[in-house]
Amino acid sequence: MLTSLHPEPEILVDQVSMRFESSGQSVMALESVSFAVAAGEFISLLGPSGCGKTTLLRLMADLLEPTEGRVLVSGTDAKQARLARRYGIVFQQPVLYDWRSVQKNVELPLEILGTSRSERKKKAAELLALVGLEQFAGRYPWELSGGMQQRVAIARALALDPPILLMDEPFAALDEFTRERLQDELLRIWSRTRKTVIFVTHSIPEAVYLSDRVIVLSPHPGRLNTITEVPLPRPRSPEVREKPQFHQLVDDIRRRFYHSINDSA
Repeated sequence: MLTSLHPEPEILVDQVSMRFESSGQSVMALESVSFAVAAGEFISLLGPSGCGKTTLLRLMADLLEPTEGRVLVSGTDAKQARLARRYGIVFQQPVLYDWRSVQKNVELPLEILGTSRSERKKKAAELLALVGLEQFAGRYPWELSGGMQQRVAIARALALDPPILLMDEPFAALDEFTRERLQDELLRIWSRTRKTVIFVTHSIPEAVYLSDRVIVLSPHPGRLNTITEVPLPRPRSPEVREKPQFHQLVDDIRRRFYHSINDSA
């Protein structure tokens, strides 16, 4: 069981293990992972490919059920949280519909719920303004850059105003310049909305720049390696990346990760 938890965590991952069975083979993806996330925190899940970061995110989203342990969201199980629409999800690829305009893509969750046309249009306009794309409402996804498409995906994930935003390496496919620009855009959105954000990444600098805490998973099977507080002041700006404290945090996470792996080898 967990100790020293926030009294009312927004997300509780308690002794979670995940085993996949396929063609007579058994593969342990996650083993006994536990941590808690407070409402409004920005948390990064960090680790090498294959450590179970995306699997853990999918367990939070009720897209998978754990083999052992439990995931609680706002005091209820992940399935009830999903049914209550307590989170929006942004995947690595934007997954937009090319035949729908940018505005219509953002409106889609509201349309599915039967929200009136006028209310859908108003909400979509607000969200596109939030992500800085109001002038592109009538365009189509294929007319936008990859970074702009991902901003549309973020706007759509926020359409139902969920308290939690789950993000699975949303900037991984972008060039470094666009990636850094969208990191700043995401922090601006987070500062205005104060959503609880779980952000999956394999980039240590990205995790440090964005997060309140960085949760590092060890290689396959994924186990909790370290949890690092990020005391960098907010709001953060690109200049933070040049500060000695930033580089020290990046180096500390990298060093602690490899030291723990070498010790367990």
